[in-house]
Amino acid sequence: MRDPHIVTSTPLIPYTLERLGVLMSPDADNVLEQEGVLNPATAWGADGSLYLYPRLVAAGNVSRVGRARVLVDDGVPRDVERLGSVLEADRGWEHGVAHGGVEDPRITWIPSLDRHVMTYVAFGPLGPRPAVAISRDGEQWTRLGPLQFAYDDTLDTDLNLFPNKDVVFFPEPVPGPGGALSYALLHRPMWDFSFVRPDEAPPLPAGITDDRASVWISYIPVEDVERDLSALARPTGHRMVAGPRFDWEALKIGAGPAPIRVPEGWLVLHHGVTGEVVGGAFVPQQNVRYVVGALLLDAADPSRVLARTETPLMEPETGDETAGTVANVVFPTAVERIDGRTFVFYGMADSKIGVAELHRGSSLSAT
Repeated sequence: MRDPHIVTSTPLIPYTLERLGVLMSPDADNVLEQEGVLNPATAWGADGSLYLYPRLVAAGNVSRVGRARVLVDDGVPRDVERLGSVLEADRGWEHGVAHGGVEDPRITWIPSLDRHVMTYVAFGPLGPRPAVAISRDGEQWTRLGPLQFAYDDTLDTDLNLFPNKDVVFFPEPVPGPGGALSYALLHRPMWDFSFVRPDEAPPLPAGITDDRASVWISYIPVEDVERDLSALARPTGHRMVAGPRFDWEALKIGAGPAPIRVPEGWLVLHHGVTGEVVGGAFVPQQNVRYVVGALLLDAADPSRVLARTETPLMEPETGDETAGTVANVVFPTAVERIDGRTFVFYGMADSKIGVAELHRGSSLSAT
């Protein structure tokens, strides 16, 4: 009898996630970690070591980006050595009213730029705003500033007016609109102004009929970046990639780690969310559930989804995932290859950091 959890439609691209345990927990004696360590980025150092860049949450929900050396035992990440922080809110646009800081970093190594490119959420006076920083060594980071999305008349809106999260760069140039070779990034605009205008809903972009947060893609032509690296903060050619489709992502979806190049295209791990928003989009959400899924994007046109998981690759199950600052959360944010194996680093209930191994084993179904 056919297993209802295994999708056999073409193309068949099987993956599973195997939990390996908790990698990092808050240090009770560290004032920067009083409210949790979560949602990390990763990057390889020139010394051959893998480094973790966790979001460190201090009292009052003030976040910084930390740095820790990943300690690998028998080819598996097992622990970390803390090395302080590399980014904190020291710009006016990174200081929020209710809380603030720099949150949820993603780091992509882009060989053609010889740079690590970090995207992060600057939680400033008007809510979450994505920003970019770059580094050669992973220790010293240069801010390029908040993302400035180019106006697109076909959308009949300015994406800069909307909060945005879950921004991550592809690791190599891809075909952009019209075929121009471009650096590309995934992001998740949110059509919500409740923190400013609670009684007036803003219009959706032209052609968009679903107001749920979805995965979008934008591009920066390679030639623009070759002239000026700050062009990485000025994407254009915006288009929607994928929105919620299945019951386990009914509230919203968002991209996770940097896309992984696989023979079939680009594999994108994403989170799917169910539940209800409590008190508006920018107040901590307690009645939600985050799970992990995957999308397969076309290598020739990464705005096109070839396949996606019908069932989650991982759901909150362990005590560290079902209880914490925000219960029932598994939130993938980084992926790395170590000795031929692929490891995914993820936030656990907004409190700890876990690690899992990605295997071929479940399935994606054709869209």
